[in-house]
Amino acid sequence: MKQVVSISLGSSKRNGTTVATFGGQEFSIKRIGTDGNTEEAARLIRELDGKVAAIGLGGTDLYVYAGNKRYMFKESAALAANAKITPVVDGSAIKNTLERRVVAYLMEKHGIDFKDKQALIVCAVDRFGLAEALVGAGSRAVFGDLMFGLGLPMPITSLDGLARLASLVAPVITRLPVSWFYPTGSKQTQVTPKFEQYFNNAAIIAGDFHFIRRYMPAVMKDKLIITNTVTQEDEVLLKERGVATLVTTTPEMGGRSFGTNVLEGILTALSGKHPDELMPEDYAQLIEQAGIEPRFKNLT
Repeated sequence: MKQVVSISLGSSKRNGTTVATFGGQEFSIKRIGTDGNTEEAARLIRELDGKVAAIGLGGTDLYVYAGNKRYMFKESAALAANAKITPVVDGSAIKNTLERRVVAYLMEKHGIDFKDKQALIVCAVDRFGLAEALVGAGSRAVFGDLMFGLGLPMPITSLDGLARLASLVAPVITRLPVSWFYPTGSKQTQVTPKFEQYFNNAAIIAGDFHFIRRYMPAVMKDKLIITNTVTQEDEVLLKERGVATLVTTTPEMGGRSFGTNVLEGILTALSGKHPDELMPEDYAQLIEQAGIEPRFKNLT
């Protein structure tokens, strides 16, 4: 049995352990939250190095993409450097591949029509593939990067605007602590509604669940949520608020979805290669071979 362990800067209340089989290989999967403590995260990575097949880095990103350029988060790179043997992955390499597929999957397998539907993508800079897929399917998209990342009342309504924003902010934010613009530690379990009109106007809410959970309004009646890293408690919360359908881009494992960093760790272990040797087409092939599909769940 291969082991994949996610070390997250997120809340320890969201920890989980399960066993799952992909591509005929059994995996022990574990998520350990450090409540925002980077020193503890570094210690755990050093402790696991050489003992597990892959280490996932959660609650942060190693990379963000702006056009054809890739920017590395300084704080995350320092964390990853604590592993000398075991590959450390953050999920960014498979997000575009995995999340582009989910829109086509929903159209083909579940008959969902995205044309002219209002979609709020809470943070699209690190999910450009999902943003492009929704726009390509005809959705009228609002990108909330400035609103939910920086607290600025400035919605972005075009992919060109999103690309320009990414090229401007990526070189800056990657030098800052991730906690300045992303919910880490106990903030992942707090709900503080913000920019509610954009949630209310949208039929589809997509993107990082920690942004969705932290800022969503009390009523989310009939919404379609496309997200990831959702626990059973999160499902209860969404159902209580009236959400109709929950889709996670990674499959169900032990009654919940884990982050893309976990799935990237699994795919890396299946490939037998170092992450630097894997291209998007390699991940797409591995996803097909392992029979990985999104999770679709009616909550009503």
